[in-house]
Amino acid sequence: MDVSSGWYLRTRYRYWVHRHLSAIRSRGGPPSGGGEVWLKYLVGKATVWWAILGLCVLTDFLFVPVAFSLYLALERVNRYAMLVATAFVGLFVVLDLAVTWTNYASLLTLSGLHAAATNDVQRAGYVAAANYASAVLASRTEVFYSIVDFSLGILVIGFVMLKGKGIFSKTTAYLGLAAGIFGIVSISGVFVTIIINAVLTTVWVWFVGYRLFRLGQK
Repeated sequence: MDVSSGWYLRTRYRYWVHRHLSAIRSRGGPPSGGGEVWLKYLVGKATVWWAILGLCVLTDFLFVPVAFSLYLALERVNRYAMLVATAFVGLFVVLDLAVTWTNYASLLTLSGLHAAATNDVQRAGYVAAANYASAVLASRTEVFYSIVDFSLGILVIGFVMLKGKGIFSKTTAYLGLAAGIFGIVSISGVFVTIIINAVLTTVWVWFVGYRLFRLGQK
């Protein structure tokens, strides 16, 4: 099994960015407002947000080889559980790309059009379109897409790690279990659960990435 350290580094950073943005939305700051609030908020910030979006889209694709590597490492312990976990990871990638980052891209594009609009009719049209994207990003369903479904995968992987002696440490397994539980609870929208999930998931990815890298050297 050949696992690149670059996958691990980019994946770890992507998690920090994604969970940070999730925390911003949960705090009720500008990104959690309606369409017009979003359009005004993004003025002058488009370059930074496009960079974040591009990084997150790229690293979403990198979850595919990471999930595949975990499957190869743990399939001998419980093949069916790892198939379920891999399915959750795959579902996360698809939904994150199709829902989360597509709506962010829509808001960024609409923000530029709104700023360049020459009359109120045009601006009203762009605001109406932005209202849909902002409503999706503020919904509990989107929290499930961006956090909970992947946390379910982590939870299952954590249980498999506990049974697979010598492959991953118990610390890594328990981190996965804790991250999965707090990720599932985050559907409540409570800020502290999202932050705890963000920290635990980041640390878990660090441990997993390092171990996969070491396994890849054998």
